[in-house]
Order: sequence, then C-alpha cells, then structure tokens
Amino acid sequence: VQLQASGGGLVQPGGSLKLSCTSSDLNLDTYAVAWFRQAPGKEREAVSCISARDGGTLHADSAKGQFAISRDNAKNTVYLQMNSLKPEDTAVYYCAADRAPHCTLRAANMDYWGKGTQVTVSS
Repeated sequence: VQLQASGGGLVQPGGSLKLSCTSSDLNLDTYAVAWFRQAPGKEREAVSCISARDGGTLHADSAKGQFAISRDNAKNTVYLQMNSLKPEDTAVYYCAADRAPHCTLRAANMDYWGKGTQVTVSS
C-alpha cells in the first residue's frame, strides 16, 4: 500500500504551500487521513486530520488558524493548505491513513504512511 505526499518545497516566511496526499491503492474517502511532521532533532508531531464520513477535522494547537485540511474524493486526494509559514514549520511532512473513519491525531492509530515531503521555510 502506498501513500504519496507531495507539494513540499522552499518558501519564504509568511508564504503558503499546499501539500497533497494521494494513493494508488486506497480509496482515501473511506479512511481518516492525517498529516504529521517531524523537524530535525524533534519528535514527530500531529498536525491535522480529516474524517472519512463527515469530513470533520481536527487540528493540533500549533496548526489552528494557520493550516487547513480538506479532501477531494473525485481526485482521491487530501490536501493540507499551509499559510503564514514560519521557520519553525520547517519539517518533513507525512500523510497517514487510518481505517477507522473518525479522526484522531494519534500516530499509533494510523495504518498506512507515506514517505514524506520536505517543507523548508527560510529567507
């Protein structure tokens, strides 16, 4: 099973990026999908999650008001819109899928993981 995260890159502070998560094996509309990130020397942390059934979302405190998660079922893709980026948002961002339809921000609940996409916020 493969999840593919893409859309990372180098962006200046205050800029925006939109990450995408898709899969050739899973129908993502039946999975809760979450984004996590890991900065150098730090533990992985949850960012945002979107449920399968009702599209409900959860955000870590660090993401509230700054990041938005959405899904396009026709494209089998989940997006993470990141705005007002700061240097401390620099990390590898991973998407993950949970068979349970309702959202959590617990890495231990995730059944499938993508390889990650690098986001670097720097001037």
